Amino acid sequence: MIIRLSKLAPFVAGLLALAACGGSDDGSLPQLTAARGATLAECSALATSFRFAATNITAATLVPAGTLTNAGQPVAEHCRVTGRMNERVSPVDGQAYAIGFEMRLPRDWSGRYLYQANGGTDGVVVTADGGNSLGSGGLLRNGLQQGFAIISSDAGHTSAQNPLFGLDPQARLDYGYQAVGTLTPMAKALIRAAYGKGPDRSYIAGTSNGGRHALVAAARLPDEYDGVLSGAPGIFLPRASMANLSQIKRWDTVATTRVVNGLPDFESALPPPERRLIANAILARCDALDGLVDGLVQDTEACRGAFDLARDVPTCSGPRDGSCLSAAQKPVVVAAFSPVRLASGELFYPGFPFDPGLSQGNWAEWKFRNSVRTARNPVSVGFIFSTPPSSDIAMATDTSRTAAFALNFNLDAEAPKLLATNAVYTESSLSFMAPPNPTRLDRLRDRGGKLMVIHGTADAIFSIDDTAAWYRGLDAANDGRANRFARFYAVPGMGHSRGGPATDQFDALTALVEWVENGTVPDRIIATARRAGNPGGANAEVPTDWSPNRQRPLCPYPLVARYKGGDPEAAASFACER
Repeated sequence: MIIRLSKLAPFVAGLLALAACGGSDDGSLPQLTAARGATLAECSALATSFRFAATNITAATLVPAGTLTNAGQPVAEHCRVTGRMNERVSPVDGQAYAIGFEMRLPRDWSGRYLYQANGGTDGVVVTADGGNSLGSGGLLRNGLQQGFAIISSDAGHTSAQNPLFGLDPQARLDYGYQAVGTLTPMAKALIRAAYGKGPDRSYIAGTSNGGRHALVAAARLPDEYDGVLSGAPGIFLPRASMANLSQIKRWDTVATTRVVNGLPDFESALPPPERRLIANAILARCDALDGLVDGLVQDTEACRGAFDLARDVPTCSGPRDGSCLSAAQKPVVVAAFSPVRLASGELFYPGFPFDPGLSQGNWAEWKFRNSVRTARNPVSVGFIFSTPPSSDIAMATDTSRTAAFALNFNLDAEAPKLLATNAVYTESSLSFMAPPNPTRLDRLRDRGGKLMVIHGTADAIFSIDDTAAWYRGLDAANDGRANRFARFYAVPGMGHSRGGPATDQFDALTALVEWVENGTVPDRIIATARRAGNPGGANAEVPTDWSPNRQRPLCPYPLVARYKGGDPEAAASFACER
């Protein structure tokens, strides 16, 4: 069976048609008013006084100032509320499920609500502080310090139920989109009970799967959220996982070591010295394209034409020693960065740009370890994204079986399972995971809502090319004026969500609030390199010869940060240009 691109990615197939549709005729959009704060009126009483359908509040406790800290600074006094919604026993797998959550309500509230979306396969209620889970390398002032009332959740299952929650059809839907939809009105009601008023402004933010959650909310819940912040979004996450699995057999052909400490590991197919070799070759060709040789490739598009792996990386005449790639390796590496296609030639998932950030450890984690050494990609595909789910339950805990699944993976045979449904699983994974009509965000736009998407150019699992294609589709659907309400920023050198040789510390949340509530258009976001001594934590992958004060502007796509003279470490020395 051949799965057609028009079914798999309708926003691409319909791009030209969407270009004929548009937003408001005069180009004006509403300006939302600023939030107004309030003081916490109740905390411990919420455990017994708050009532909401299908909700069980398990605790409400006042947390003293300084109990939590961030970037070396104390977090102020706040109320921590925990609970569960929609407790049930699955008729399919017999497991007990609930949507677990935590809310943190500051004593001095800004009038703003934030849904802090989880990454990965969820299953854990993380601290609801609006911090690192938002996709920056460490906010110096997290959301709780900024006065947000914040909720986090496990999206309807526990870590002990990962990944076999995918056997339960409702747990799939909660993970995909329904947990956010269920929790949102409850969270707003709880805020009203705690402060005597509901939130004036509502935001949702997250990275990776959390970035996907945010984009799904922009499409499904446009009346609930005024500002959406999406980092490293897996817009079509099931396809990204399958595309990654489809490349494992190629890596196997050039791996020199297949087992490390008894577990499958193909990183020897392209170990760190060889990745640094490629990174240096990319820099030699592309670093100066933005006007400054500084260890960063700002002009990713120009680099596509300037760098050629076959030409610019030496071919080994003898054994591999880190100074060359073998003739067998080169086509495998090129294929890893190229679009993944079905046997028919149709596009399944976009490729990845060559970026010096491939030298980072996070790149290898996603390209190699998460498909054969750990269970992440195989079990997600097998149990959560495929209909019907895999019958090999032992694969959930046996890494030898997950490796076998990856090594025997057949994309053309497995891809149709992303669109399949049956009597038990009535929504396909591309239905419950992806934003419906992802380029038609008219309701969010017309309300005055704003959307910001941030993605690292060296992300090894979710392609920035996929995000760029989505943004071009959004722009076409808005007659070339998507930037009135949506901006997309690339972070050169950054890996998946953070890290890499990059300026990966930035506060996009504040920029989003300023845009939503004050109309301050985020024409650039200032990002900083996290050298040793950074209050938010150091990034060990920042080159040692970079200044600890290095800053760069993150520019809205398709603009590029170009050096114009002056202090090479100052963001002010760069202009966002084509």
